[in-house]
Amino acid sequence: MWKFYALLSALFASLTAICAKVGVKNINSDLATAIRTSVILTLTWGIVFFGNHQTEIKEISRNTWTFLILSGVATGLSWLFYFKAIQLGNVSRVAPIDKLSVVFTIILAFIFLHERITLQVAIGAILIASGSILMIV
Repeated sequence: MWKFYALLSALFASLTAICAKVGVKNINSDLATAIRTSVILTLTWGIVFFGNHQTEIKEISRNTWTFLILSGVATGLSWLFYFKAIQLGNVSRVAPIDKLSVVFTIILAFIFLHERITLQVAIGAILIASGSILMIV
């Protein structure tokens, strides 16, 4: 089931890139990011309340809060830089470069989470990195 969700994530990420490129055309990229984030905030809290998950907040540990906050900061910075990049460049070139995050994630997961890097994962990472480098030059 996780593969299905991952494919949906990729599909919506591509739609995000296309819609964002059009949406950021005539406004400041930081303002565009703030608007997008507000929509995401409203949507996700709506899902939480609809599913009655808000009661689980009191059960969240300090460690979990810390890492979720750090994840939020990283996401916010990623979106700010992404919106600036697509405002200044072609989304068809920015999006593949942005996917270097996959390579960085594999490396960081190996270092910090001790996840195993199989030959298949290593080859995939090399191909992604090669494609991203090709888009840069």
